[in-house]
Parts: sequence; structure tokens; C-alpha cells
Amino acid sequence: MALWTLFGLKRGKATTPWPGTETGDGQDGLLGMPRYHPELCRADCSACADACPTQAITMRPEDERHNGDGMLAVDYGRCIVCQLCTEACPTGAMAPSSDWAFGVARREDLVWSRDSDPLPEIPERPGFRRSLHIRHVDAGSCNGCESELQALNNPFYNMHRLGIFFTPSPRFADLLLVTGPVTNAMLEPLLATYEAMPEPRWVMATGTCAVSGGIAEGGYASGHGLEGILPVDLWLPGCPPNPAALIEAFLMFLNRKAQRVTGGRMRHGD
Repeated sequence: MALWTLFGLKRGKATTPWPGTETGDGQDGLLGMPRYHPELCRADCSACADACPTQAITMRPEDERHNGDGMLAVDYGRCIVCQLCTEACPTGAMAPSSDWAFGVARREDLVWSRDSDPLPEIPERPGFRRSLHIRHVDAGSCNGCESELQALNNPFYNMHRLGIFFTPSPRFADLLLVTGPVTNAMLEPLLATYEAMPEPRWVMATGTCAVSGGIAEGGYASGHGLEGILPVDLWLPGCPPNPAALIEAFLMFLNRKAQRVTGGRMRHGD
């Protein structure tokens, strides 16, 4: 024990000061959602759409190619961040980026649009300014999201310092966090967990599988995510979303961070 105490004193504080500071989120060099640059699209090219394994990128019909939206329909709610589109695109219309903070309150804000609506007003939840208790349900995940959720409790992120906690019982939970595409086997347990939560209760779709079905969508035992099953208050795509993206989404839910994405685009630029 004395050796570990000495080691800890020598290393100093391990917990990041983020999100209280602009830096230190632990995501330096991370590849995030690909950015779409419609002005670079080539009329005879469908390389990125052909490469996309989840149909996050599809070709627009001829009569819908207007207002500078280009040839592609891009739905980040279906994106698994595999980067295949950026590798296949010959012109840079789909380009790598570090845009990882993609939590939104409206599902439509994950769909790329040149003429996007203003950022939504997140409902005030004054009772949750100090703490938030989360019940997690794995509804058929590959466990990629779970590995990122576990990292929230490590010394670097130390989610408890923000007043955010996981609870084993739905009866003490404010927010139901769901991962996975909602397989047939997990549908009934998921609904039972939701019904056991006290009102008011909220739902967060975590990871592309929970948002839209992800890579497993359309399988014999897989669903299409939470849409149409539970009322979703927070959508966070990614495969998986990283710990910083999870924390930012929680703080957005608590009105302690502003939503940064509208019309499939980060506010800091195209």
C-alpha cells in the first residue's frame, strides 16, 4: 500500500480538468464523424455511397439536388465512423475530421442539411443540476459502447466529480441509457426497465446501433434502434461514442453544455 501511495503522490492528480477547461478531453488526434463538403462532389461519382456499410450516405434523387446540398444524403445517425467513405472519396467531399461531440436533442439534427433549423432549446431540468442517476440497458450491443461507458469511472474522467452516477436499479434512475440495436430478446426487458422508472423519466440512445440499428440492422434478431419503441430525449451516434462525447451529452441533458450540432454540422464550421 505504501508503494502505491508513493506512486500516486509522485504522479500527481490524474483527473482531467475538462470540461471546466477547453483542453484535456483526452481525444487529441481522434477521428470523428466525416465532414461533408457538397461543393467538392463530382457528378459522375458514387464512391462514398457505395463504400458505406450502413447507408449513412446515399445518392439524392435528381430532383432533390438543390440549395447547395449536393448529390449526397448524409445521415450521421447511421454513421459508424469507419472512415471508408473518406478513403473511397476521390475529391475530398467526404473528409476526415475530429468532430466527435455529436449529441443532439432532435433526431433530425443528425441529418445533413445546408438550411438547418436553429439550435433547439433544451428543456430546463432544474432538479438535475446537482446530480443525475443513470440506468444502463444493453439491448444487444457488441460491448464496444460498454467499454467506453466503463472508462467514465476511471481516474482520468472520474464522472462522479460531475455529479453523474450509474445506478443498478431503474427505480432510482432519472435517465435510461440504451446501447445496442434492441434485439428481439431484449425488447421486453428494455420496456420493463422503462416502466419501472419513476416519472419524470428520460431516454438516451447511445451509439449508432441504438440510434438507427447500426451495422446489425436488418438481421434476423436485430431491431432498428430505439425510434418508435421509446420516446428518446437524447441521441448520441458513434461506434462507439467516446467517453468525452458521453460526458458532453450528459451535460447537455443537464443544461450545463449547449448542443453543438444542427443539420448534421458542428457549429464551429463546415
